[in-house]
This record gives sequence, C-alpha cells and structure tokens, in this order.
Amino acid sequence: MHHRPVETTGEYVARLETDADWREEIEALAKAVDASAGWFTALGAVQDAELWFYDQETTQYEPVTFDEPLEVASCVGNISLLDGEVFAHTHAVCSRPDGEAIAGHLDAATVFAGEVYLRTFADPLERRHDERTDLDLWL
Repeated sequence: MHHRPVETTGEYVARLETDADWREEIEALAKAVDASAGWFTALGAVQDAELWFYDQETTQYEPVTFDEPLEVASCVGNISLLDGEVFAHTHAVCSRPDGEAIAGHLDAATVFAGEVYLRTFADPLERRHDERTDLDLWL
C-alpha cells in the first residue's frame, strides 16, 4: 500500500453549470482555486452520460453510453495531475426513474444540475503509469 499524510488547504462548494460537461466543470473548479490535489463529492442530475468499466483482463476501458436523463445519486473522486494537467478521477452512481442504478468511472456527462464539495490538499498528487495494472496511478 502506498500512503502519505495530506495537509488540507481549503474547502469549496460549487454549482455546476447546466449544459456543461460534469467532469470538466470539476476540473475547472480545481483550476480556479489552484488545486493540483483534492477530494470531492457531488450530486445532481445529468442529461446523458458515458460511464466506463475497466476490464482487468484486457486492461481496456469499456464505455457504456446513456442518452437519457439520470439522477447523480452519488459522485466521488479526486483531483490529481495527469501528464501535468489537472484531472478529475470521477466515479458515479446514477439512477433511472424506476430507481435502477448504474455506476462506473464517469468520463463525460452533460450537466442538468449539480453541486460539488471539494477539499484541496497542499501537495500535488501525480499519476504515473503502473505496469502491473496498466493504469495511471498516484506515485
């Protein structure tokens, strides 16, 4: 296990803009507050979504697209640097009108309404390629 202490530098709340991209809005918030590391939670609703599932055998992400309104029942993730750029690693549990849940790595979604809480850290989190998993993981 890799671990280290973190020193928090700030806490922020934000409302995501309707018709914007969900993950890009979180990345924009991180940039606006000059954060290269942090942890966030969010909730709201999206007009559509692309969730990814990582196939551990093929080491490839498999996208699943939903072209329908969904509630974002829970969204969690972290802010880090990937190739020197702010990256919001975002996972979400979304629900359909009948309560059916769908979940995964949220790559993209069009915001209907969203609210985010972000806690920022002093030292950056940087992602590097991990040979064993074929993923970009924290150092």
